[in-house]
Amino acid sequence: MAWRRADVFRLRMEDIDTTRCRPDYAAAICEDLHWLGLDWDGDIRVQSQHFAEYAAALERLLGRGLLYPCFCTRAEIARAQSAPHGTEGIYPGTCRALTQADREARIAAGRPYALRLDVAAARAETGALRFFEEGAGWIGAAPERLGDVVLARKDTPTSYHLCVVHDDALQGITHVIRGEDLREATHIHVLLQALLGLPTPVYAHHRLLTDAAGKRLAKRDKAATLREMRAAGMSPAAILQTFEAAA
Repeated sequence: MAWRRADVFRLRMEDIDTTRCRPDYAAAICEDLHWLGLDWDGDIRVQSQHFAEYAAALERLLGRGLLYPCFCTRAEIARAQSAPHGTEGIYPGTCRALTQADREARIAAGRPYALRLDVAAARAETGALRFFEEGAGWIGAAPERLGDVVLARKDTPTSYHLCVVHDDALQGITHVIRGEDLREATHIHVLLQALLGLPTPVYAHHRLLTDAAGKRLAKRDKAATLREMRAAGMSPAAILQTFEAAA
């Protein structure tokens, strides 16, 4: 969800992972939001209906030599990161140095691959960048913190990074408000905005809801959902107060 000038509030279904996202999940989100008293302006943008648009943005970057195919498996990346000089969580750039002939041979042989952004090449093209964070002021963008991120893979033909950058510009978003777990991603988003000639919104990252032990509430940990809180008799006001206390 995001805002733009004149307090226009947009709802977007970021459902590019079609193996896990289902129409009934989207319908449940809308129902929960209405129950909380929240509404939005205009049509809901459903990202899975716009893969062709994201593919066109990918082609622009690919044509400028800013993307490269990565043939590494998750296990190979994990082993490289565990090496003495590896950086945990950052792709070590193994496939960046492959020759064009080697890349073409592997693709011709049917090797699965992802498309990664060559951050160093991109930074050389854009130069220094910055963004405005509510409560912190101007921040210098450092996309190398995330390394050469994946922008597309065979099972998911685009990435969160590319989609939100494209859609924020398309929908005229001026203020992006999201959880602090996405704070670091902003550095990559600002880089992509510069590469694609898109405006950079103002950002604000709020604290996450946690349990009594301070652990983030997440589906993977079977944290209570809004639907379950509603079934247990919690009122919309009580739930909203919980959110406000965490903000």
